[in-house]
Amino acid sequence: MKLTAENICKTIKDRQILSHINLTLESSTIYGFTGKNGSGKTMLFRALSGLMNIDSGTISWNNQILHKDISILPKLGLTLENAGLYPEYTGFQNLKMLAQIKKTATDRDIKSAIQRVGLDPDDKRTYQKYSLGMKQRIIIAQAIMEKPDIIMLDEPGNGLDESGIELIRQLILEEQKRGALILLASHNKDDIQLLSNHTFFMDQGSLIKGAIQP
Repeated sequence: MKLTAENICKTIKDRQILSHINLTLESSTIYGFTGKNGSGKTMLFRALSGLMNIDSGTISWNNQILHKDISILPKLGLTLENAGLYPEYTGFQNLKMLAQIKKTATDRDIKSAIQRVGLDPDDKRTYQKYSLGMKQRIIIAQAIMEKPDIIMLDEPGNGLDESGIELIRQLILEEQKRGALILLASHNKDDIQLLSNHTFFMDQGSLIKGAIQP
């Protein structure tokens, strides 16, 4: 399975946030993206997922064109900033509500995903009482619970201690072995260097292949 971007561009308020991006991404592979805040990493993920329209160029998944043949990438798991989970519900309850949208993840799948990120699926604490690290873990759990073909992780190590970071790194490798196409954006160069099969550096909306930094 293949995700491609051909010469995609996006401008917001006279600022070009994506500049002539070309990518060919394949399953069972981890692609690492690094760059300063505001360089375009998150916007690239939003565009590739279908959550944001582009001004020009094309994005396709297995020859299906995004916003023409499909409205959003099918079988997608992603973490982006400000994930909209309900503060008054537990982690399991939040994920169960999200799972009702596609109806592909069972209770067993949800509990397994929560356990894989190092949390207790039977924890009765609500999301608002979670620590920053726990919130990050449950957001990653929702990204993997439906066994997606594509996983986009934006700063997955945020709020995690060393043991948590190592756990998530192992999870990412397990998902790659399962066959997922993984896009990983991180300020942590260790994440990029240790996990990625291919690396990219973003600067002012442009993409440089094969670099952690210029």
